Amino acid sequence: MSKGNRIKHTFRLPPDLSRQLADYAGRKRVSQASVVEAAVASFLSPDGSERMEAAFSRRLDRISRQLDKLDYHVEVGNEAVALFVRFWLSATPSMSEEASAAVRATGEQRFQSFVEALSRRVERGQRLSNDISADGS
Repeated sequence: MSKGNRIKHTFRLPPDLSRQLADYAGRKRVSQASVVEAAVASFLSPDGSERMEAAFSRRLDRISRQLDKLDYHVEVGNEAVALFVRFWLSATPSMSEEASAAVRATGEQRFQSFVEALSRRVERGQRLSNDISADGS
């Protein structure tokens, strides 16, 4: 930045921003005017905006990949539940009220065993999506 001819500008800053400017200039042992000059030059620099755009683009690409992965996992979960429900509905016979109470008690025990097995599997880091090939083979 040229130290030659200067044009005076007068502008106002919010109190918080003014304190931040004063603190920063004091820590760096430079004038507040030089901090403002560098900030304006950086803001208006085409290189700065291109770098910022590239950084945003990389971040958006990463977020997009994360969303794609999340979408895949949600789809696998939905399909697993749908497949289970379809199988359960087709394989489970209707029963009388007398048999229903005994079956319900057995079902509660089996469900508790399922929850415990699921808990162990999750604690070990095992995931259904890891068991499924992404290409369907």
